[in-house]
Amino acid sequence: MKSFLHNLSGQVVGVLSGFDRLMFRGHLRTLMNPHGLNVYCWTNNVRFTDFKAHAQECTEQLLAAALAAAKRLDRPIEYLPSAAVRKEDRARAVAHRDGITAGLVGVFTALEPCWSYRVCGNRGTKRLEFRREPRRCLHVYHYYQHPVFGLMYARVQTWFPFSVQVGVNGREWLARSLDAARVPYRRRDNTFCWVKDFAKAQTLLDGQLRVNWSRLLDEVRGWVHPAHPQLLGKYRADYYWSLAQSEWATDVVFADRGALAAHYEPWLRFAMTSFTSPDVLRFLGKKPTADGRVNGHFAGEVASDLGHRVDGLRIKHRVGNNSVKMYDKAGGVVLRVETTINDPSAFKVYRPKASDPAGGRAWQPMRTGVADLHRRAEVSQASNERYLEGVAATAHAEPLAVVTGKLSQRVKEPGSSRRVRGLNLLSAADAELLAVVGRPEFVVSGLRNRDVAGHLYARATADAAERRRRAARVTRLLRLLRAHGVLHKVAKSHRYRVSESGRVVITAVLAARNAATEKLVALAA
Repeated sequence: MKSFLHNLSGQVVGVLSGFDRLMFRGHLRTLMNPHGLNVYCWTNNVRFTDFKAHAQECTEQLLAAALAAAKRLDRPIEYLPSAAVRKEDRARAVAHRDGITAGLVGVFTALEPCWSYRVCGNRGTKRLEFRREPRRCLHVYHYYQHPVFGLMYARVQTWFPFSVQVGVNGREWLARSLDAARVPYRRRDNTFCWVKDFAKAQTLLDGQLRVNWSRLLDEVRGWVHPAHPQLLGKYRADYYWSLAQSEWATDVVFADRGALAAHYEPWLRFAMTSFTSPDVLRFLGKKPTADGRVNGHFAGEVASDLGHRVDGLRIKHRVGNNSVKMYDKAGGVVLRVETTINDPSAFKVYRPKASDPAGGRAWQPMRTGVADLHRRAEVSQASNERYLEGVAATAHAEPLAVVTGKLSQRVKEPGSSRRVRGLNLLSAADAELLAVVGRPEFVVSGLRNRDVAGHLYARATADAAERRRRAARVTRLLRLLRAHGVLHKVAKSHRYRVSESGRVVITAVLAARNAATEKLVALAA
């Protein structure tokens, strides 16, 4: 992201990275399978034939307790018959109408899909059993102006197994924190157009990673589902909190709308025409094969599309159930890159095995539990930074002839009187070389001779003499790029990094080669 911000020096007034929307789910894990419900019935002496009546009684108790606070505080309780009604918009309207700045805003109820149980007969065993299946039941939404979260909601399922869902917004939280710290800001929806102290705002956002999420969520659960745990009788079970969906947003705030508008369309065009499936996989933390292709073990789907939003166009890249997207917000003064994680198992976290908490640590699949929330933030931020680095060079405003003009001339090697040839940007070989060294996976860790050779030569070789010949040729090519300032050597290592000017050149050349002739002519005009 340093290259991206460097190229936009003087146009960007601040950057904020942190959670946007978070959706937590609380489950009574022992009731999430038929065996657990069997144990519940045995513990409370509930016959299978009486379960439906028992469950209805539990639902009535839960509903009465869940609505008690709204009735006591004289807050509205409204049934929403259609999913077309946006509950958050309705809650904001109620809060504005009644001047609610703290506490319960209102309660909405709705029939929605859920997973629950039905008692049915098993022909094989000739016995009744519980079967878990999709159905519809009443859900109760509580909207609060929370002292920490800001406007948030908590939803409780009124039928077994009584799951709870909590939705919060990291930017709402930041607004509350900035108000408490007396830091002036301008805000549009969930986007900050300006903050007097961006460093302070970022520190407040980072603080969200250090809170005790389980304790805060248990507190909210107590407000919306006060009937727990008495509702379960003699059966004992606590809620386990998981993060079902997270959105981590990096907002680049521009000085004015014109500054962003001058770059946004070229960024969109470049991202749509130049980012390949392996590129998108790398943004989201998946390694390609040695020759830069999609790994054969990957069985998911990679897709990119442009979509219309209220403010304008956005581009979104999906890998399975996870995605990274870019769009402009707040009237065209904020560029947002956002990574959404619905399936954390696609990423790794360094931790002990769940079966051996006292054992050694190793890279394990990331869990949905809030224990891995900090790691989820790390991989999301890395994804956003890789994406911004991918479009960094398109922020350069000079014509292509100016950017690439000196590359075609002979130059001296640094610290030597030896001269090397110029680059032929119309040559397929030189263009391929630039494409290889500019690959996104080399942005963070740099590249080595063997990395470049692996991409320039489609097939590996077991012949030692051939490997030496290839390595020698790549060495000459790397020296050529160093002489032209495209690469620089990493001290005390065998690695090279693309320079900031080199990334500008690479992106400009590749974008020009991939663009249609009529588009280039139109842009030149």
